Amino acid sequence: MKNILVNWKNRLKKGHMLSVICILLIIVGILGAILYKKQREYRQASENSYNMAFFELVDYVQNVETYLAKSLISSTPEHGAETLTNLWREANLAQAYLSRLPIESQELASTEKFLNQVSDYSYSLSRKNIYDEKLTQDDLNNLKELHTYSVDLENTLNQLSEDLNNGRFKWGELTEKGTVAFAQEVDNISKESFSNLEENFHEYAGLIYDGAYSEHLTSSEPKGLTGDDIDENKAKEIAENFVGKNNIKETNNLGYSENATIPVYDFSITNNEDLNINISVSKKGGHIVYMNTNREVNTEIISQEEANQKGKDFLTSKGFTNMKETYFLKQEGIVTINYAYMQNNVIMYPDLIKVKVALDNGEVLGIETTGYLNNHVENRDISNIKISEEEAKKDLNTDLEIISSGLAVIPTEWKSEILCYEFKGKVDDREFLVYINTENGREEDVLIITNTPNGTLAM
Repeated sequence: MKNILVNWKNRLKKGHMLSVICILLIIVGILGAILYKKQREYRQASENSYNMAFFELVDYVQNVETYLAKSLISSTPEHGAETLTNLWREANLAQAYLSRLPIESQELASTEKFLNQVSDYSYSLSRKNIYDEKLTQDDLNNLKELHTYSVDLENTLNQLSEDLNNGRFKWGELTEKGTVAFAQEVDNISKESFSNLEENFHEYAGLIYDGAYSEHLTSSEPKGLTGDDIDENKAKEIAENFVGKNNIKETNNLGYSENATIPVYDFSITNNEDLNINISVSKKGGHIVYMNTNREVNTEIISQEEANQKGKDFLTSKGFTNMKETYFLKQEGIVTINYAYMQNNVIMYPDLIKVKVALDNGEVLGIETTGYLNNHVENRDISNIKISEEEAKKDLNTDLEIISSGLAVIPTEWKSEILCYEFKGKVDDREFLVYINTENGREEDVLIITNTPNGTLAM
């Protein structure tokens, strides 16, 4: 009887365990099915999102081609301005949707560059039309070249649309493959597919025009970065001389920043007061690009005028002559002053150097010369003056009470420069700077001068 009871209990245990195992298998199966369904839904959502971005790209590229064609036959500045503004918008949107596709930017660099230049060039030309200027033959030739490439791009995208609609590829497949040799990977999908996007632009050299993506601007070397390349040892010597070798305890090399706007050697210097000084020296020419001393300033003794002179004297001692203070900002006992280069009483705003001066003793704690090194030219041509200062004043707002005036070279948003009359004036209690082009009398810019207890800024 005892053996029978033991056998019965063992059978119950086995049956219980079997039930538990079955239940667990069912739960795992259900969870797996749910996860699989969620994953499919996610993949489908991603696929739909990429499909939408792609077909939006196709539509906007078609519009780009259409507006480029229209721009070639527009005969009036008014209609031309409208067409080019629409072209600028459509090219911008095309580039935005191109960036949403699961493709690394370097794989479609030339295509992106083309859309950027279409956008920027059309904006540049629309400004000419707004000023009632007709497009030159060079402008039309450039538009014709852009139109030719836009047709090629449109045709390639249309082929891609067919590939996508016929299921010859899916976006998820591209994502899984990653970015390794993208052009080779996609060539396996379709000979006339993505690889041809870049093939269309292998011979596209880019335009030269007054714009942010112009080849002569994006490819140019910094104008003020003169001299031969130096090695790290020479850069260290220059850094120590700039700080003063008698005031140095230790110098540490921090390496070479090759991908910086201006490639530099970086150093950390400890001075005799145990203060840390970070300094960067350009590889080309051995110019000081940046220097900053970490020191707290707890009192403000010297005036702003004294600080201005301290900064100017420091720049002169370091070889930066003919510099004039412009605007400044005070923070925690330190004033950062902007100095611009002066040429024959014409202020060169692109050639800008920032200097940090301690207001307790006038010590220069920092300097940043990027603007100066990128733009400085010793003798600019400033002879292109076709209207007088009095003529330039005629189109100013009649409510503007002029305080001072002079000549200035200002930078544009396209990294070019314009010689202008600079008029400083007031309307009610607000101060303004108005810049009038010396060649054609256009109002190029208007800035508001903001005076605060901590500084004077122009915005």
